[in-house]
Amino acid sequence: MMTFTKEQIRKAMNCKTVDELLALANSEGVELSREQAEEYIAQLGKRKLTNEELDKVAGGDGCGGVNCVVCEGVCRKDK
Repeated sequence: MMTFTKEQIRKAMNCKTVDELLALANSEGVELSREQAEEYIAQLGKRKLTNEELDKVAGGDGCGGVNCVVCEGVCRKDK
């Protein structure tokens, strides 16, 4: 699993199109398929992360477990 900086996540969240996101990923040296970019843009349109959620995604104090709104329990540390 790749770790992203807060700045990379902020830049990605500002992308409005799949092509913008793909260009950003390329400029950051991140491998991202068109399908992955389409999925991300679709998800981004559904909701915005709070500052607290963004901090957790960008390497904050960890997963909130099964009820975590950031990862929905997918990244459970105790697995």
